[in-house]
Amino acid sequence: MSMSKIKVGDTVRIIAGKDKGREGKVLKIDHKNHRLVVEGANMITKHNKQSAKNPNGGILKVEGTIDVSNVMLLHGGKPVRVGFSEKDGKKVRVAKTENGPVVID
Repeated sequence: MSMSKIKVGDTVRIIAGKDKGREGKVLKIDHKNHRLVVEGANMITKHNKQSAKNPNGGILKVEGTIDVSNVMLLHGGKPVRVGFSEKDGKKVRVAKTENGPVVID
């Protein structure tokens, strides 16, 4: 099983697209399509039909997906590149900072 560089719950900064510079928490990841949902970013309009669950229907604003390549992990408030290293026989994520790699998990 391979590890992902970005995980659900991580705080990321968007580095490309209409929401460039916005920061938020990762809510969901689609590993197959390399896309993720960031809290409060890439808001799209969704039209809901009336149903038994939703008797009023209406228009909702929901978060859309963003390509994984358009976000950077934040570590200590700064965007960092992510790599992998082995520590005590386990594969761990490391943040590549200017002071050298720092273990994230």
